[in-house]
Amino acid sequence: MNLALWITAGLLAAVALLGGITKTFIPKEKLAAQHGGEWTGNAGTGFVKTLGILELLAAVGLILPTVLDIAPFMVPVTALCWILLMVGAMVTHGRLGQFKLVMVNSIYLLLAAFIAGGHLAA
Repeated sequence: MNLALWITAGLLAAVALLGGITKTFIPKEKLAAQHGGEWTGNAGTGFVKTLGILELLAAVGLILPTVLDIAPFMVPVTALCWILLMVGAMVTHGRLGQFKLVMVNSIYLLLAAFIAGGHLAA
């Protein structure tokens, strides 16, 4: 079970890191021109960058507390926050009719639920 939690946390952290870097450092106009990034056209630059920073923090929060054995309770807290973020992403993509992306976000949500549940049960 511990290995499965590590693999899942690593995978989700990689997703969060990639999404965070993209939203934080790529201009909003360029994101809006890409499939899946259309929502950024109607969002403020500060909002998009804030989401990016939150995703970068999630990448750190899913791995570092357990690795350093400092505040390991932050891993399930981070996973629960990721679930909330994915609910928002699913609603946003659903409103745009991007149902494949809704499914991708639901998979990320399930991974986060596994991490939160696994750490809270331990």
